Amino acid sequence: MPAVLNPSPLFLPCAAGVEPLLADEVRAILTAAGAPRAAESVRAERGGVSLIGSAATAMRLNLESRLAQRVLWQVAEGGYRDERDLYELACSVRWSDWITPRQTLRVDTTAVRSPLQSLHFASLRIKDAVCDVMREDSGERPNVDPHRPDLSLVLHLHEDHATISVDLSGEALFKRGWREAKGEAPLKETLAAAMLAAAGWHGRPEDGALLDPCCGAGTIAIEAAQIACGIAPGLQRSFAFERLQPFRLEAPAWQAMKAEARARVHAPAVPVFAGDVSFRMTDFATRNAERAGVAHAIEFKTMDALQRPCPAERGVLVLNPPYGERIDAKGTGSAGQAARLVREDFEGGGTSQAFFSSLAAHWKRHYAGWTAWVLTPDAKLGQAMRLKESRRVPMWNGPIECRLLRFDLVAGSNRAGRPAEGAPARDADQDA
Repeated sequence: MPAVLNPSPLFLPCAAGVEPLLADEVRAILTAAGAPRAAESVRAERGGVSLIGSAATAMRLNLESRLAQRVLWQVAEGGYRDERDLYELACSVRWSDWITPRQTLRVDTTAVRSPLQSLHFASLRIKDAVCDVMREDSGERPNVDPHRPDLSLVLHLHEDHATISVDLSGEALFKRGWREAKGEAPLKETLAAAMLAAAGWHGRPEDGALLDPCCGAGTIAIEAAQIACGIAPGLQRSFAFERLQPFRLEAPAWQAMKAEARARVHAPAVPVFAGDVSFRMTDFATRNAERAGVAHAIEFKTMDALQRPCPAERGVLVLNPPYGERIDAKGTGSAGQAARLVREDFEGGGTSQAFFSSLAAHWKRHYAGWTAWVLTPDAKLGQAMRLKESRRVPMWNGPIECRLLRFDLVAGSNRAGRPAEGAPARDADQDA
């Protein structure tokens, strides 16, 4: 008989800088689901969000969180001095409650100021403990599968304290289940969602239209369209918890949860526009939108961002433009190599400075009253655009440290950054 899970500590890791946005998202999800006690326990921490939640809470967060990277269920925690202590800690868990000997496992280890010399050896000791406990219970032991295990464990080591958690997600949550082929290092869905959350765009009528004029693979527009249509991000994929023993008892509740989520899907209340200068990328983005179930909610156009007319009276521009030369003009260094993996070509084939200067001029002529949010690793982008940002939010695009800059667009001004009435002041403490 599968074990019944009591409420336990959960941890949802996320990209650096996204923690407060994720905390707000988790509280909103749990409050809407009628779980106020779990919502009250939510705490933003370095690297993610912690809370106390039930099996139903964990399932719902896997289904509905757009910003979390994973959902981790803590099964053991305690002090340690060496690998023997870690082994004993792992032996305190009845692992046969989680998997059978015919299933597989994997252990990953992360650490902050740990005194241990080898994290790989620490992972091996946790694996040994799981196998020894299950051999003692059943006479058999599970095998290791480094690629798609049934039980994925995460050992996290602090200086003198360790936690062992079960990864309930399996594949990272940015994998929504609709992307079949990758373009040129596309933006992760979780980062696109974080950009939209930071911009305060939730697909409501009061949020206005959304436009990504440099859409690439279409990730921002697709994420926005799913938000506008009320599509839960996990509806098109499976999760590791579905293969674990304790969640067998939760199968009817899980099916009901997914049915409820499907019933909430609706027509979008606001339009989403997107496009790219490349026919190939626009076609690729359109096919991605079809697989994501939102092709009807996005209007794609192949057009130079410097010539695209304003598609609505008011709205929000959200874009992850090509980084190109602004990271590394000579093409050397790891940052430059990382940047070249993210789209490098500028509209018209010119320099980044010329592109952004022309883009700002185009916006001031045609997008007065709109708000623009631009993800960039260039701390001086506002100067290049002759715009003054009214807000900057630190975010990481993979290995690249970036800022999400807000520009409030005013017609005809060389300095279009004076915040519009009611706009938030610049977060001075966020860019220290």
